[in-house]
Amino acid sequence: MRLLFITSNRLGDAVLSTGVLDYLVRSHPQARVTVACGPVAAPLFRALPGLEQVISLQKQKNAGHWLRLWRLCIGYRWGVIADLRDSAVSRLLLRRRTVVVSSPPEDRHRLEHLGDVFALPQVPAPRLWFGAGEQATAAAMVPDGPPVLALGPAANWIGKTWRPERFAALAERLTGPCGILPGARIAVLAAGAERDQAEPLLAAIPPARRLDLVGATDPLEAGACLARCALFIGNDSGLMHIAAAVGTPTLGLFGPSLPEHYRPWGEHSSWIRTPLSFKELLSAPDYDPDTTGTLMDGLEVDAVAMAAEALWRRIAERKETA
Repeated sequence: MRLLFITSNRLGDAVLSTGVLDYLVRSHPQARVTVACGPVAAPLFRALPGLEQVISLQKQKNAGHWLRLWRLCIGYRWGVIADLRDSAVSRLLLRRRTVVVSSPPEDRHRLEHLGDVFALPQVPAPRLWFGAGEQATAAAMVPDGPPVLALGPAANWIGKTWRPERFAALAERLTGPCGILPGARIAVLAAGAERDQAEPLLAAIPPARRLDLVGATDPLEAGACLARCALFIGNDSGLMHIAAAVGTPTLGLFGPSLPEHYRPWGEHSSWIRTPLSFKELLSAPDYDPDTTGTLMDGLEVDAVAMAAEALWRRIAERKETA
């Protein structure tokens, strides 16, 4: 049996879709799996059990990427097609079963919506699959030693980015003598193209405790690195969802985006947002999508530090009662 899984072009949404993919793979353990996704997300799936191929879809004019996918898939009869993009392709292929996912309701998290569509008994929590290569890379980049506080200072839109100097102040507080991670190393993760966003933070970290992972990993390797970290704090981004998916305690920072849809998932995760809501931030008189910088300045260092400390205590208490 062949299984076609059509997921997002965006990294964060692709990570969120992995829980459904895990359910499908476990439900059809003999299936040969094809995953179609955006180029940035493609590495996430290379260690997937039963993987036959990953089709990387670079967006083209006149929906040419969908035509390419159809051409690559038309020669097969598919047992199951899961189309999380609600594309025409899934209607134009031979298949026994198709599940198509449309946009979630405003009051539902993306994962809750996926669970509803696939009629699952519980919310399909994201997960990642690692091979020996990713594990070895992570061990080299995040070697054994003191605990690691991981920070994600970048995002795909500057409006969602907390200022690097605030990340630096937060790291100093959390890893200081009275912090929850005294003496911890500090890892900074971002894509290579996001180095300018990360550089001020890197410069503020003492070299002896700094792990510069900016541009050093692909998304799957980043997940393996984050699995070796004690705590992740970062902007609403794909990296935030990767951290939550591997079980690392994760605090997501929100402002001009919707935690109702995209907060990090799991008992080991939490989130905090600016005092002003998404709608309030984007309706401000001086807001201009072409010129406005960060919209996260309402989120103070003290508030984020207290949220991180609360998450840390909550996880510690759960371990004590387990």
